[in-house]
Amino acid sequence: MSSPTRRIASKTPRAAIATTLTFLTLTLGARAGMAETFAYVGNADSNDISVFKLAENGEMTPVQTAAFTGVEKPGASTPLAITPDHRVLIAGVRSQPFQAVSFSIDPKTGQLNHIGNGPLADSMANIATDRGGKVLFSASYGGNKVAVNPLGANGVVSAPTQVIPTGLNAHAFLPSPDNRFVFATNLGSDQVLSFAFEPTTGSLTPSDPPAYKVPEKSGPRHFVFHPNGRYVYLLHELNGDVAAFTYEARSGAWSEIQRTTALPEGFTGKPWAADIHVTPDGRFLYASERTTSTIAAYKVDATSGKLTAIGSVSTEKQPRGFNIDPSGRYLAAVGELSDGMTVYAIDQGSGALARLKSYPTGKKPNWVEFLSLP
Repeated sequence: MSSPTRRIASKTPRAAIATTLTFLTLTLGARAGMAETFAYVGNADSNDISVFKLAENGEMTPVQTAAFTGVEKPGASTPLAITPDHRVLIAGVRSQPFQAVSFSIDPKTGQLNHIGNGPLADSMANIATDRGGKVLFSASYGGNKVAVNPLGANGVVSAPTQVIPTGLNAHAFLPSPDNRFVFATNLGSDQVLSFAFEPTTGSLTPSDPPAYKVPEKSGPRHFVFHPNGRYVYLLHELNGDVAAFTYEARSGAWSEIQRTTALPEGFTGKPWAADIHVTPDGRFLYASERTTSTIAAYKVDATSGKLTAIGSVSTEKQPRGFNIDPSGRYLAAVGELSDGMTVYAIDQGSGALARLKSYPTGKKPNWVEFLSLP
């Protein structure tokens, strides 16, 4: 004997079933695409974070200015990091006492709520979590060191468990995509240090070889891994070079395959390159240059990982930081000397940037993080 549920289903007209399925598809599809995206801007001189909501058309709406509780003096910059579970944003304060300030992220509004501060080993130019969100990596430009701090379950930083001397001017300190290695640029010593990372204990061990040398007086600064994990791109502050490397995941080895420039055509002067990012789909790469206040764009070859220059656009004055939203459709750049942020649309065919609109931020903005919340 058929169950009541089956009898009812068997008598339902096909047209009604089709209508219901269409409704469910549209409803679920709409819900799936309803992720809210927020931009977080670190402002060094005003000791705060500007929070914006990003609309589908690229429009930004200010939603909050989050102050640094327990911080009195401004620092040189304000590096930011978001934990992998998207629950906590951490800001590095580069004035004494050196601290990591943690905020919980409201999953509905994107707003920040201060939850605690923890000690940093020095004035840190760069912070980042490991891929598991268990520790915070940090690099000190003036202190010539890198450090590892455990992260509590609530996202508050504990005292450092490792402080490692480096060459001159440690700058970026980031984990590999598989969390097996961590790399640190030494801008003043023209090298990239390599460490094996043990995620269970959160400890670092120098690799063999422990460093990769780059050209003298090039100043390796920021780097980014391609989303496929096979390539890494390194921006050099002092000569404006962008170098492409193949990346060997088993050994952590970098092998240079190309060297190009972030400087606009006809450049004369002293290069001062700053930040570098790749789109989530890996098709386009961008780098900022502060002397000319420009952003250079490149197309990434899907087979070789090599770059083809697209061109440069003018941006906010002294663009120390910028980032790309998780959809890969928009880029937001901030200017330390303009106290503002400009949003660009990324052409999905060519990768070219088209200016949309500019917005005021806090004082001396220098870091941008994007986050999409379901």
